[in-house]
Amino acid sequence: MKITVIGAGNVGSSCADVLAHQDAASEVVLLDIKEGLAEGVALDIWQSSPIDRFNTKTIGVTNDYEATACSSVVVITSGLPRKPGMSRNDLIEVNAEIVKGVTENIIKYSPDTTIIVVSNPLDVMTYQAHIASNLPRTRVMGMAGVLDTGRYRAFIANELNISPKDIQAVLMGGHGDTMVPLPRFTTVCGVPLSDVLSKEKIGSIIERTKFGGGELVKLMGTSAWYAPGSAAARMAEAVARNQKRVLPCCVKLEGEFGLEDVYVGVPVVLGCNGIEQIIELKLDEEEKQLLHKSADAVREMMEVLDSLRKGNKKNH
Repeated sequence: MKITVIGAGNVGSSCADVLAHQDAASEVVLLDIKEGLAEGVALDIWQSSPIDRFNTKTIGVTNDYEATACSSVVVITSGLPRKPGMSRNDLIEVNAEIVKGVTENIIKYSPDTTIIVVSNPLDVMTYQAHIASNLPRTRVMGMAGVLDTGRYRAFIANELNISPKDIQAVLMGGHGDTMVPLPRFTTVCGVPLSDVLSKEKIGSIIERTKFGGGELVKLMGTSAWYAPGSAAARMAEAVARNQKRVLPCCVKLEGEFGLEDVYVGVPVVLGCNGIEQIIELKLDEEEKQLLHKSADAVREMMEVLDSLRKGNKKNH
């Protein structure tokens, strides 16, 4: 079984490393456009296999999509970070072209794969990959909720001074400051979060979670990579190993939660068929409103992409 990671930057390298250490597949292929980068990273990871005792072979290639053939899962991390002076629309335009090209190359060699999108802006890039791949919605998903719930649970663990392993949480909506953490569905070893933390403390943790990515950029001067890489790897492993994990992922909704034709994070079951089930939680009115507000923000970005695509067609 083969898993491919497109993009050997910080996130892609971290993702490949976690997949290898988990022995999630017999082979992990790392592909990048920069000559020698993926080859070097893959070799470095492979040289840790005797030390850390894993068997997954890591292979790096430069722009050779033929090496990705017959991949069960492909993780797309390619794309540019937002630079000073660059508008959100500029970022969408640049990264949409990258994701479109990558997706078309993936499908050429792995027509039955499952695609996990990490590139930003996450929700709209998932939309772009879905259009470009022509795969069913169950085979194209975005990595956001696993990362965001990871941050949310880590902050709760810090506050309670307990193991993060004992915290379960659900988070929905778009990847950004309109995300919707759901304290009502958050538990500490089965105990409701509201029983162990005050409403004010929960509120401050939620706010920190919403801007968790920005906090790291301020500290490091660049985007995070360990947690995003691990989150994407966890999703890829769940699909490759048919684990039936319940994880929050970005997917196109077709009537679920009263939403249509929009890509937002919701809890799903991940297995060998990709998204095998969308779990429709019974949200209260406030939660529903927050989710719909988040979906509206995603729709605005989708409309930007739609207008760019129409403009490109006219130019041709």
